[in-house]
Amino acid sequence: MGSTGSISGLTTAREAGLIACQRCGQVHRLDQPVCKRCGGVLVSRDVQSLQKVWAWLIAGIIAYFPANIYPMLLTSTLVERTESTIIGGVVELFEHGSWGIALIVFVASVVIPVGKFIAIMHLAISVQKGAKDQQHGRHKTYEIVEFIGRWSMIDVFVVAILSALVQLDTIATINPGIAAISFALSVIFTMLAAQSFDSRLIWDADRTPS
Repeated sequence: MGSTGSISGLTTAREAGLIACQRCGQVHRLDQPVCKRCGGVLVSRDVQSLQKVWAWLIAGIIAYFPANIYPMLLTSTLVERTESTIIGGVVELFEHGSWGIALIVFVASVVIPVGKFIAIMHLAISVQKGAKDQQHGRHKTYEIVEFIGRWSMIDVFVVAILSALVQLDTIATINPGIAAISFALSVIFTMLAAQSFDSRLIWDADRTPS
């Protein structure tokens, strides 16, 4: 169809000499350095995207380990003091018959974080290898990772709410454990990894002849 360097027969914005602002979406000529609408810096591709993705992802994985090893919740009463890890809390909820809540906590605390780690690693590796297959699927995966990132903080929210509500002086107190901080850091680092990924890199392999 007359496109320059195109394999699929479609002309990209970069091939047409255009670039869109990542902040407001305003389209400019490729040689325009700054967005005229919002003042954002215009770059066709983030050349350091993968380096930032791997750095944030590794930091998130490192922070995730103590989040599962150390206690998430510290409960003190007149007679005892108990410490609950994420998995320990899920087991206790199951034992008390709260299967629905236990399932929600397990999915939000284990399934989603681990799934995000795997998904981001898959995206980064596929771009590094220049994979040309399943590009639409990988782009959908990226969108899903970005969407569910905000819901990964459910454990931290629960701990914060319980800590604020259950403070009955010497009768009973609930405080967040060190795992709450580690889990929050892991979620933040993973979100930063996803945001650092330049999704436009997924399509670049298709524009380069093999």
